[in-house]
Amino acid sequence: MTASEKTPVDFWFDPLCPWAWMTSRWMLEVEKLRPVEVRWHVMSLAVLNENKLDELPEEYREMLATKAWGPVRVAIAAEQKFGQAVLGPLYEALGTRFHNRGEGATPEAIAGALADAGLPAELADYAGSDAYDTELRDSHREGIELVGQDVGTPVISVPGADGGRVAFFGPVVTPAPKGEAAAKLWDGTLMVASTPGFYEIKRTRTVGPIFD
Repeated sequence: MTASEKTPVDFWFDPLCPWAWMTSRWMLEVEKLRPVEVRWHVMSLAVLNENKLDELPEEYREMLATKAWGPVRVAIAAEQKFGQAVLGPLYEALGTRFHNRGEGATPEAIAGALADAGLPAELADYAGSDAYDTELRDSHREGIELVGQDVGTPVISVPGADGGRVAFFGPVVTPAPKGEAAAKLWDGTLMVASTPGFYEIKRTRTVGPIFD
């Protein structure tokens, strides 16, 4: 099956979010088992929350102020300079260092991820630059407008049967399902997300992200 015969799955991520990272691991497993092709896009928790900071816990506000801008700015700069195809490898490298290895969103982890992805070290300079913030906000807006402002990352979108788009936040799952379990979750998620008038299934999280 060629890439043109596969269903495009648009996936918006913020590399800082451990839950989006879990979902991305599941999505890559789905890609092996269903005729889909993931296309990566950047969204931003900092942008999402910038107008509601007063409502957030102090610890979360501090995280947004000190850690959230750098990784997405580096990611969007990489996309602008080298094309969308670099986002997948870069996200893989950032997520592995931030989450699996527990390095966190440090300048050293970002620099290491750029090297891992085969990208120029000077892209790290964009962590503190607003040079591509317009493009970052445009990418974020494209994803979040599909699902609304009261969700987070990731956002996933697929073509709908009626020619529109079926989009949803999540799923939030840990650990990331493997094999046929991953494929069954995909099939079920598409079924409920494409049902007219369906909005939400949710239960309280009792386990943190399990990186395996």
